[in-house]
Amino acid sequence: MPILNRVTKAITRPLPKMVSPKTHAIVDYLIAGSFLAMGTVFWSRNKRAALSAFFCGGAELAVSLLTDYPGGVKKVISFPMHGDIDVGLAAIAATMPEFMAFEEESEKAFFQAQGVMITAVTSLTEFKPAGRRAARGSMRKAA
Repeated sequence: MPILNRVTKAITRPLPKMVSPKTHAIVDYLIAGSFLAMGTVFWSRNKRAALSAFFCGGAELAVSLLTDYPGGVKKVISFPMHGDIDVGLAAIAATMPEFMAFEEESEKAFFQAQGVMITAVTSLTEFKPAGRRAARGSMRKAA
């Protein structure tokens, strides 16, 4: 995982989980849309960056459409599993400039920012229902 993603995760880990599934879904679709939009912007000046943006946007969109959360269409992926996939998507987005050999070009900053954004939203999202957390806490007290 790239260093910026690690730093973001370290900063956001101790913070309260304040992003709801609905808000997470909205942010996911915004991230997917921004990848796809920037793919069209990059197309005329950097085909590798454009293809990378289309790939990342398509992956984010597919995962969002298949997740069991508000805004999901098919509901094949559980919300906690979606969080695990997001960690991978953040790493893929941040490393795409190196993988596609445009790490020395200005488009790199967009992919790094997207990786940080995905990491931050994922770290601040409550993936387990509050009822399950409370039940586990009461079970620990009983033991």
